Amino acid sequence: MERVERSVAPELRQGLQLLLSQSADPRTALLRTETFCDRHPDRFQHIASIPFGLQSLVSVFSYSDFLSDDVLQYPDWLLTILESGWLHRVRTNVEMMAELESWLTTADGVPKPLRMASFRRRQILRIMLRDVLGFAALSEITDEISSVADALLDVTYRRLRLDLIARHGTPRLPSGDECGFSVLGLGKLGANELNYSSDIDLIFLYGGDGQTDGENAISNREFFKKISTRLTDLLGTHTPEGFCYRVDLRLRPDGRLGEVCISTDAAKKYYAERARDWELQMLIKARVVAGERAPGRDFLEWVQPMIYSTTLDFSAIEGMSETRERINEKLSARRRTTGLDVKLARGGIRDIEFLVQCLQRVHGGRAAWLRNSATLTALVRLRDKDLLSDSEYSRLASAYLFLRTLEHRLQLAADRQTHVLPGSPDQLFLFARRMPLNLINGNPTGEELRRVVNLHLEHVQEIYQRVIHAQQPIYYTQQTLTPNPLADSTPLADSPAEEARFQAGASNLIRFLDQRAPGLAAVVARARLGRSQAAFEHFLEHVLKREDWLKPLEEDAVLAGYLCDVFQHSPYFAEHLVRTPEYFEELRTLRTRGPSSTPYDEVMPLLEDIREVRRYYLQQMFRVQSESICLSTPVFDTLERTSQLADAAIAACYRIAITQTLAVRRPETPGYQPSRQMMVIALGRLGMQEFDLGSDADLVFVLPDEDLPELHFWTRVAEKLVTLLGSYTGLGTMFAVDTRLCPNGKGGALVQSESAYREYFSSKAEAWEGIAYMKTRAIAGDTDRATRFLEEIQKIDWRRYGQGGRSRKELMQMRMRLEKEQSADNPLKTAAGGYYDIDFALMYLRLRGAGMFFKVLNTPRRIEVVEQMGHLDSADAAFLRDAATFYRAVDHGLRIISGHSAGDLPTAESQLRLLTRLVSRWMPEHLHDQPLQVELMQIQDRTRGFFNHLFGDQ
Repeated sequence: MERVERSVAPELRQGLQLLLSQSADPRTALLRTETFCDRHPDRFQHIASIPFGLQSLVSVFSYSDFLSDDVLQYPDWLLTILESGWLHRVRTNVEMMAELESWLTTADGVPKPLRMASFRRRQILRIMLRDVLGFAALSEITDEISSVADALLDVTYRRLRLDLIARHGTPRLPSGDECGFSVLGLGKLGANELNYSSDIDLIFLYGGDGQTDGENAISNREFFKKISTRLTDLLGTHTPEGFCYRVDLRLRPDGRLGEVCISTDAAKKYYAERARDWELQMLIKARVVAGERAPGRDFLEWVQPMIYSTTLDFSAIEGMSETRERINEKLSARRRTTGLDVKLARGGIRDIEFLVQCLQRVHGGRAAWLRNSATLTALVRLRDKDLLSDSEYSRLASAYLFLRTLEHRLQLAADRQTHVLPGSPDQLFLFARRMPLNLINGNPTGEELRRVVNLHLEHVQEIYQRVIHAQQPIYYTQQTLTPNPLADSTPLADSPAEEARFQAGASNLIRFLDQRAPGLAAVVARARLGRSQAAFEHFLEHVLKREDWLKPLEEDAVLAGYLCDVFQHSPYFAEHLVRTPEYFEELRTLRTRGPSSTPYDEVMPLLEDIREVRRYYLQQMFRVQSESICLSTPVFDTLERTSQLADAAIAACYRIAITQTLAVRRPETPGYQPSRQMMVIALGRLGMQEFDLGSDADLVFVLPDEDLPELHFWTRVAEKLVTLLGSYTGLGTMFAVDTRLCPNGKGGALVQSESAYREYFSSKAEAWEGIAYMKTRAIAGDTDRATRFLEEIQKIDWRRYGQGGRSRKELMQMRMRLEKEQSADNPLKTAAGGYYDIDFALMYLRLRGAGMFFKVLNTPRRIEVVEQMGHLDSADAAFLRDAATFYRAVDHGLRIISGHSAGDLPTAESQLRLLTRLVSRWMPEHLHDQPLQVELMQIQDRTRGFFNHLFGDQ
């Protein structure tokens, strides 16, 4: 290492050490770098001075034995690449051919195999660096490797043609026109998906019969046969730089027994009369890669209708699948090895490519857009045509990207056509380090590499079995469907066109489900999941792996209906089920035991770890909201249950916060035992027991005066409590905490004493602050003392505002300010006639009789109390109950759909229909007997009328 460091500038030494230590193969990279320094000291210093120079050198020495030998022998190859700027962009076919022509020179005539192989090695070196340094995507890498082959084929062919013309004259058709010759690439070359060390599958076509026009004339057949043979030999000749390509001609008409080249007429006759099905399938990836374009283009245009079917014929897929099975058996027998073959293994690269081609053949007759030879592009188009679900596309594309990248790393080592993982743990570890970190979860170990490989293979196998072997179910071809008694009748598709498209066909997974669980499949079909179907299919993949889930769903239509109900009405919880499939157990419990009556305040104290508390809270939140959806639980009952869950979570986090604070900071007072001295008080929605999904918790923290010496300690506890409740984690977050309703708002201390509160509300608090504390509740700490304290604060408010009627003007001003500032963002709450009109009116009316203290009042109970006080007549009370129910139901529905409050009715028709279906479950019929927008407008008008009447009269 010392002699290497001496060769670079001091400011580069630390960077070089880091590059070597973090390389895929540090020991080998160091040895080769030392050798390079010894052989080419000047070149080493030059490379070190160029951006990405040292990274490139170390990468070559870490990833590839054969390219390392080339760089050690020809250092200028690397220098040219670094100085040219070619690392950072794709090189085109035209550029490749121009460089090859320059490399060969005109005097060379027919290219020498060594020159051709050297050109290929130089290009592979550049492409390899773009690959491992992350300058190019997989598709760009394979495209450039294919362009190298195209250039070598085309330039070599044209020089061979000129050489033969000099001997025999120009080949001509009977018409006298010059006869063209096309080289068709199939397989990976045809798809522009060539590997670093691929065979190239070729078919040679010439324009037609005839002969050359020279003195030593020969037939066109003989002329192009000579070209085909010599081209194949030149590409496959071994040299000190290896060889260019192994040419495989077995896919030509009649295979090994066929002519090495064939006229276009003969090719058409063969494919029209004798071609086997798999031979037609191979032409999906065919393209003209070299020579004159006309003969090949003419043939490919002619054969297109034969390649792609025009009817949905799953028996054709079955036949192609049997062909694939035979191919796999033969190839596996030939390549017996102890390692895992990422190409031929079940679920490997070949299965992905075969699956894509099957779907293209069956559906490409109707949809010409599907006719694309590139696998990744074809996957995108199959998904866009709904022939693959989002989940199937994602898994197939991810597996293809991973396996092809791994295949490249295997072949880069020695320029060998290998697809087999090494069995040696050391070698497996080496290839794990050569993989991009993001593809192996940042854990470059042999065990992780094998785990990820197996995971991708399993995913592909599952999808392959579904797509290939699933039959189209009968119920998707019926014109009318039996209504589902568990689902509402209004379809949820976004538009008539989407509804028609949904009825026209099912996904591969749903077709497969029809075979495994026809009862469940029928419920799913009737549910019309619409846009939620993709998420449902993600979840269904988990179900199909668990017989203990699939069996009850198949046997119990009500349970299956619950599941579809959640996916149909809550995209938010649908995603939760996909991420955490175990939540399904809550639906099973709901089915067997009915509504939950779990005493959360008894369960939460048993949980000692914050992760357990968070997991339990999120799980029970799903349960409560599922009951709301599936059992049509009245909205205020759901809000009360959610509030109880939040109360228990806060109390549990209070206890954990004390423990965690004690671990880093002890109280200052000797012998002081912190337990429940600090009082945690909830305001707002949680204070009224109307907490909902996605609500913030308004909390304040009050400390008895006698505990003020430990104010710093309890402030730490409160800070920790807020953090525990609101932290974003992999499990999710419980809820955010808002502490701005403490005295002096943002500028006030987080924890304040009882006397500080008394002083503030006696002399400084504004009217709106006073009435905000009429919606408070003690939920953690010394709750008995906190309740007495809140009663005292309410009496202070009543003396300041209630008796003299001072609050009316201030409340009116506050309400108008909120309407002006916030109504555009949250019209359901703050616009004229919104929920705030009801809330402010009730607070004002309560203030009139604040001599009565209540530990907790939700909105219906507040209305009832005010009515009993004589401040509301029965008609107004009934209307306010309806209006409050309407607003809370709409807000709850929006939260069920998206996970948060939207503040306004959705503008999209599909979302509005979804919301209407939800809120109708929680409201009396007279509140949803007309369009939701109309009902809202009427309620807003009447609510504002009541508000104006109340605040306008003395």
